[in-house]
Amino acid sequence: MHWYDLLFMHWPLRPEVLRPHIPPTLALDMFDGWTWLGVVPFRMSGVRPRYMPALPWASAFAELNVRTYVTAGSKPGVWFFSLDAANPLAVWLARWIFSLPYYTARMMVAHSNSRIRYASTRTHRHAPQAQFGAWYWPVGKVYHATPDTLEHWLTERYCLYAADHRGRLWRGEIHHRQWPLQPAAANIATNTMTEPLRIALPSTAPLLHFARLQDVVAWRLQPA
Repeated sequence: MHWYDLLFMHWPLRPEVLRPHIPPTLALDMFDGWTWLGVVPFRMSGVRPRYMPALPWASAFAELNVRTYVTAGSKPGVWFFSLDAANPLAVWLARWIFSLPYYTARMMVAHSNSRIRYASTRTHRHAPQAQFGAWYWPVGKVYHATPDTLEHWLTERYCLYAADHRGRLWRGEIHHRQWPLQPAAANIATNTMTEPLRIALPSTAPLLHFARLQDVVAWRLQPA
């Protein structure tokens, strides 16, 4: 799959805020004693199983995820609180195959010069409401994060964790080149993505990073 126009928005939170929302079999990953919560809008294309062609009506759509960072058996990864997507088929498949909390949403992505306008309203039946709306854009040159820095810790993660309805823990491996990051700016008009978790984000501005394009492969989940 190909990911485009991705914005990493991150806020620091005390570990006790996120701990109730994470399975006990996972450890919260921390940087200098803080956990971090991310809200990440982007769009994707070319989503397809290996050896099969991409289907135009099913392989390109916008996605917005809410995430934090965890470890299991000393392997760092990503834990998703929610993933909103504008493709009902992709949502159904992801919930069934990957046991991930995907939700259908009405989404819009538009461009004006180098700026991206992004809007999402969750429409999933019986799901808690959540909305996001913002303009965002890069403000600096492309760079690769240096190991042991915060931006490297936040972005260079190569697996995800999920729990099924029985509470069993699963790990999904992913692979991509190192993120081509840029400093970013954003005008966030609406962000209620953490309200279903009853988590209030800090009033301070989030840490922002932009990436224009990333090519990604992912594997099916395996027992963690």
